Amino acid sequence: MIVGICGSPREQATDYVLKEALKTLGEKGYETRFWSVRGKRLGFCTHCDFCLKNKECAFKDDMQELYSLLKDAKGIIFASPVYNGGVSAQTKAIMDRCRAAVASDKNFFRGKIGMGIALGGDRIGGQEAALQQIITFYVLNGMIPVSGGFFGANLGATFWSKDTLESVKLDEEGFRSLRKTVKRFADYVERYGEK
Repeated sequence: MIVGICGSPREQATDYVLKEALKTLGEKGYETRFWSVRGKRLGFCTHCDFCLKNKECAFKDDMQELYSLLKDAKGIIFASPVYNGGVSAQTKAIMDRCRAAVASDKNFFRGKIGMGIALGGDRIGGQEAALQQIITFYVLNGMIPVSGGFFGANLGATFWSKDTLESVKLDEEGFRSLRKTVKRFADYVERYGEK
């Protein structure tokens, strides 16, 4: 199963692009799940160490649903809008809260395949910095991060939204980076994971 996590609190461009990626993977025969932060109740990690002692998070909120999905995932896609040169606060909250999953099982993420999608309102609005945060999360947790490769998708898929859904739909270069990244991601899931 492939889990796509939308880190945007708005139903706009990030939703759209992630759903396009999951649709392509579905057409390749993969079971996919879309999970959005929108409308969810998510507490911020307080680094209280409750999870280290009790093997679960102290907060009982909508992360419980996501923990279950991530446990069974062979591949994970984080899609985030760029906020102040990085991932959204909601995306970062999910990453931080995954500490509890690893506290309960140090191999929780090990070997899963991960890719990133970042959308910025400006052409150079922090997309690569956001992708670096996503890749860092994957590396720290023993996952295999995948990009689309050089010549246009070095770190993953990037879009210039100009803060509108219509601009994203017209971003040919963004969709080229998405196609390259999804193709490579699917190749890695096929090689190292299971459908």
